[in-house]
Amino acid sequence: MLNFAIETARAAGRILLEKYGRKLNVSKKGDINLVTEADLASEQLIIERIRSHFPKHAILAEESGDAVLLSGDNKFKWIIDPLDGTTNFAHGYPCFAVNLAVEHDGELVVAVTFDPTRDELFAAERGRGATMNGKPIRVSETEKLSESLIVTGFPYNFKEKKDFARHLTEFLLYSRGVRRDGSAALDMAYVACGRFDGFWEEGLNPWDVAPGCLLIEEAGGVVTTYTGDKINIYQPPICASNGLIHREMLAVLK
Repeated sequence: MLNFAIETARAAGRILLEKYGRKLNVSKKGDINLVTEADLASEQLIIERIRSHFPKHAILAEESGDAVLLSGDNKFKWIIDPLDGTTNFAHGYPCFAVNLAVEHDGELVVAVTFDPTRDELFAAERGRGATMNGKPIRVSETEKLSESLIVTGFPYNFKEKKDFARHLTEFLLYSRGVRRDGSAALDMAYVACGRFDGFWEEGLNPWDVAPGCLLIEEAGGVVTTYTGDKINIYQPPICASNGLIHREMLAVLK
């Protein structure tokens, strides 16, 4: 199943690259949340491939801008984001990815995040570690928040999040730096491979974070809620780290 997910993500990534940098039909599914023809074409390919190879599996998709659970057996559920970082893609900013994960009886067992612009494919299988382009990856060994590079995203309704500005300000003050790239999928993959030391964000969807949760855990990191409880991908917010700075991050997010 992991090899199938890898092949599917790469095929979807080729579609994105074919359309990247060209004039696109863009629509809105909110005030600033975009959908492009690339999202839809990538999603169609992914869904058709899953239905062909695993016709009994359920699929949770952001179909046409709406969350849709396509019919199937929930014992296995595919959670897909055909283009994470749509706004980046639409503006020609090369920071976007294909995101695929598989749940088995409610547990994440397969994860793939593919960055077609860099040809970097992050993959994980429950109990078998995480890789980038087939090579094992591990989270960073940074032990202090003050020496850490942290990454976050801005929720579309950040003006309604009363603690958002405080969290951002405190991480800016107490870490080495904070980045915001516009793709939660790549943010979490970069925590898994040690490029970032920690990640926090609220307002995300399961297709944004499902692959990253497994990638980080299999790379030796930790993923929890803001209170330190076990993460539920259907109930954000999320705090992820190399584990060594997790307590300090949670102290900021309390």
